[in-house]
Order: sequence, then structure tokens, then C-alpha cells
Amino acid sequence: MTVKEVFKTSLTALTLNKIRSLLTMLGVIIGVFSVVALVSVVKGFQNYITDQFNSLGSNLLYVMPGKITIGGNGGGGQHFTENKLSYTNIDTLQTYLSDSLAGISAQIETSKNIEYKTKKYQSTIMGGNASMGEILNLQINQGRFYTKSERDAKAKVVILGKTVLDELFPTKNPIGENVKISGISFLVIGTLKSKGPAMDAAVYIPDTTTKNSLGVDKFTSIMLKAKEGADIDQIMSEVKLALRRDLKEDDFTVFTQKEILSSINDILNVLSIGLAAIAGISLFVGGIGIMNIMLVSVTERTREIGLRKALGATSKDIALQFITESVALSVVGGLIGLILAWAATLGIQSLLRAEVPWWAAVLAFGFSLIVGVVFGTYPAINAAKKDPIEALRYE
Repeated sequence: MTVKEVFKTSLTALTLNKIRSLLTMLGVIIGVFSVVALVSVVKGFQNYITDQFNSLGSNLLYVMPGKITIGGNGGGGQHFTENKLSYTNIDTLQTYLSDSLAGISAQIETSKNIEYKTKKYQSTIMGGNASMGEILNLQINQGRFYTKSERDAKAKVVILGKTVLDELFPTKNPIGENVKISGISFLVIGTLKSKGPAMDAAVYIPDTTTKNSLGVDKFTSIMLKAKEGADIDQIMSEVKLALRRDLKEDDFTVFTQKEILSSINDILNVLSIGLAAIAGISLFVGGIGIMNIMLVSVTERTREIGLRKALGATSKDIALQFITESVALSVVGGLIGLILAWAATLGIQSLLRAEVPWWAAVLAFGFSLIVGVVFGTYPAINAAKKDPIEALRYE
């Protein structure tokens, strides 16, 4: 038999039982869809995190409290209970790195309800000096950022992120209005353009006010922004040397944006592989389903096999037909799974910049092809071994 004849015969056999063929492919469809869709979602998170870091700039450094190993065992909340970062450290850094830095600020972060009349929103409170807006590349939409004099005066002023603005003032200009944080009135002096979900859900106040009015004075970090064109690795070394004048080696850790982003991507890559492996189990189950149905098909078509052998078909022809049917089921199932995954990815792109990596599509489709060959081999061999005389006698 020619390849064309084998393919035509296999297609005819499969279309005679359309519902059974579709149900047989279902395991492969679900498997491929799950693998590709999960990987695309993780890729979307990677893109989101990369976009957020890029929006802050590549010349940002963080000094965190305690000894932390990114991606390793960092000791959890112990860093903050034994937090020794202080304004003395900021003064030291300004003294020794003034020529290399475009800005430096404490970052004091907490979570509080922010209220306006009857409306309430759980927001992240970000405390920093008057340079924080420039360091984080925050862009004013309305009003202004607070000044150094307001920070020195511990003024109760606040800048609203985009999400907070939409929740509390959906139709009203908030500039000049008063909101309450922990029952204390704050004057809204500015709003920000969208910067991403995390930063849009935050409000920004002077770091002196977080201590004086909210009773929060522990540093989340010290943020440093290097001047354009500066050698980040060199500045990182200088920051460590300067801080050792005030602190011990285990009292702080310095990170660059690049290190944090690389570590997060490594974690997400491992997560992506793990999720794909778990979802791949359904492909294995789908393969078992194909083998089961093909064995049933061999039994049902025993007389057909006997008749074809009596008319001159060889054992090789019979085996080739059944393995072609098995591969066709898995390949078509794989294609449908890929199409559904691609459609699902398009559907969530309004929420997340998800995309289907080429390697995920190739891997999932290639594995579905292998499933068809591996799980179709035994039924094909079983069909090829049928004795034509006994097969013709089969009822």
C-alpha cells in the first residue's frame, strides 16, 4: 500500500466513528491546552514583572535590612524585627556617594485603610522623602508631589495612585480634598498616572509623617538611584563599603534591579516547568485512552483485518494503518489543544501580557505526536499479528 492509501484508509476508519474519535482525542486536547496555557500565563507574569522593573529604571539599587539571599532561605520576617537601617545610614551614603547618586530615600511601607466620606480602600502606604517620586519615576497626573519643606514639617499630605483615585474619587477632582488614614486627615495634593497594579494601589506620603502620624518608622528599604551612565556594580561595591562604617556585614543586603529581576525570572521559570510537567500528566492519560480505544478497534475490526490480508495486505500494511490512525488522533488533538490555548491567551491579554512561547508549543505538540506513536504501537502490532484465516472466522 502507498502512503496515500494508508492515510485515506485510516481517515475513513476514524470518520466512521466521529464521536468516539473526538472523545479519544479529548485527553490529548486537554493535555496540550493545559501545558501551553499555563506556560503562557507564567510568561505573562514574567512580562508584567519585567515591565514594572523597566518602568522604574535599570539604575535603581535597594538596601534591605538583614542578610538576604534572593531565592534562598533569607530568614523571613527576622530581617524586619532586627532592622537596623536608619537615617544615619542615608546620611553616610549621601556623604560618600554624592557624586554617583541622582537620588536617595528611605522606603517605609505599611498597609492601611484610606477613607473618603463613606468610601474606603485598603491601600499600601509608601513613605519617602521628596526625591521618592523621581527615584521611582512616578508621573504626576494632577497637582504636585510634596516638597522638602513639607517633609521637614511632617505635613499630612498625600498623593494618590491611579487605582486609589478611581475607587475614592471616580468622578470628582480630589485635589484639595481631605482623606483619612487611621482616622487622621490628610490633604490630597496630587494624583499619579498609571504605573502598574501594585503602584497604582498605593498612596505616597512623607516618610517623616509615617512615623509622626502613623507610628511606623521601620525602613522597608533604602532606595538609591544612580546617575545615568554610572557603573551599577561599582556603585553597589561603594554602597557596601560605606554602610560597613555604620553596620555589620549581616545587618544589610544590597540588591540591584537586575539581580532581583533575574531571581524572580528564575523562580517563575521553575514554576513554569513544574506546572507544565503536572499538566503533561493529562497527555500521558490521553495516550492511555488512545491505546485503549485502538485495542477495542482492533478487536471490532478483526474480520476486516482478515479480509484485507486475504486480499494481499501485508502485516506491515496493517500495522502502518493502525499506527497512522493513532498518530492522527494525537496530532489532531494536539492541534486543537494548541488552537484553544492560543485563543485563551488572546482572551487574557487585556489583563496580562501573556504570550505562547514557541518552545512550549513545539514541546506540547511534539509530545502529543510521540504519545500517538508510543501508545499506538502495541495495538498496531497486535493487529498485524492476526492470522487471516482465524480473523475471517471471527464473529
